[in-house]
Amino acid sequence: MVTPVNLNKARKAKARAEKSARADENAVKFGRTKAEKDSARKQADRAVRALDNHKREP
Repeated sequence: MVTPVNLNKARKAKARAEKSARADENAVKFGRTKAEKDSARKQADRAVRALDNHKREP
């Protein structure tokens, strides 16, 4: 005799697997490394500082 399968658990497990696969695809497609994020943040900070340094005092 075959053991019964809880369909609710099977459905949820399948949904979790699909969500995980989609997350992995998005990480490859859109993800940036920590070094890239830090570099972009530092560059933005430098741009703000450069702009502030060129402001004239009233």
